[in-house]
Amino acid sequence: MSQHSDPNRSVFKHADDDGKFRRSSSQFRNWISSDPSAEFPAEKDRYVLYINYGCPWAHRTNLVRSLKGLEYIIQIAVTDFILTPDGWIYTGKHGSDPCDPLYGFTKHSQLYFKADPSYKGRYTVPTLWDKKKETIVNNESSEIIRMFYSAFDELLPEHLREVNHPGGGFLPEKFKKEIDEMNDWVYNTVNNGVYKCGFAQTQEAYVEAIEPLFESLDKLEKHLEERGTKYLFGDHITEADIRLYPTIVRFDMAYVTIFRTNYKQIRYDYPKLHKWLRNLYWEDNKETQGAFKKTTNFGPIKEGYSLAMQNKIVPYGPKDNILPLDD
Repeated sequence: MSQHSDPNRSVFKHADDDGKFRRSSSQFRNWISSDPSAEFPAEKDRYVLYINYGCPWAHRTNLVRSLKGLEYIIQIAVTDFILTPDGWIYTGKHGSDPCDPLYGFTKHSQLYFKADPSYKGRYTVPTLWDKKKETIVNNESSEIIRMFYSAFDELLPEHLREVNHPGGGFLPEKFKKEIDEMNDWVYNTVNNGVYKCGFAQTQEAYVEAIEPLFESLDKLEKHLEERGTKYLFGDHITEADIRLYPTIVRFDMAYVTIFRTNYKQIRYDYPKLHKWLRNLYWEDNKETQGAFKKTTNFGPIKEGYSLAMQNKIVPYGPKDNILPLDD
């Protein structure tokens, strides 16, 4: 989720002039490395991950931080999930920090300007910050999670290292090509597709987004059915599961009503996908480590999306944010 530094563009103006939503590219694209001589070497207590609990892009990074056992290595800072005219801010409410824990900032934008006083772009979360160099390392979630897979492994117990992860790690070589291919169409039509639906300002733009969204959900359902496996690529969690989960867990309880993705629901129309979702959320074992449930905060998700759409009414339902595993 993001806001723009252009003073002539409201943070609540999500679509372009043609009514279509287009996501801007992230601008900070450096990497943390396990090499001690690297510009950004892996070190304990050096980096801070900035998130808010409503954002699915931030969710995936916080999820991997938890799955990898990096909580005691990488600090976390939480902005409020309510989008304001000043962008993401700190309030001390809704589980957020009262201010930036490093600098006392009240607005997330101030961190971007500390990294680059001439910065022009979006003040996004997640943001990965280097306390030593006092700059943003990276603000692209897909790259942050790949750093987290192995960059800090030398600081972790043996069983949490990628080389010892069951099934070959979160990005196993035998499935890497298929996972990359799935990531591409899932990002364009599902992860970002729900935003294209929700932020569309014309009927044409909305239909152009919603049809590929449900075609892709149908494709995911068929994929799980044909594979016959617990997760998308076998019986172990991979990056494909990590990247899809934050969108699917938000689908029925937020996107269906707030983003108008109401053609079908996960819990009623996609039995395989629904089972996959509940396995990830409810199970607490060596595979999930309870990380999916622990990093999912339904209140911020529903209220945050409603307010981002400048809707003062937060939808009352659904009765259950997620159904029990045995339903």
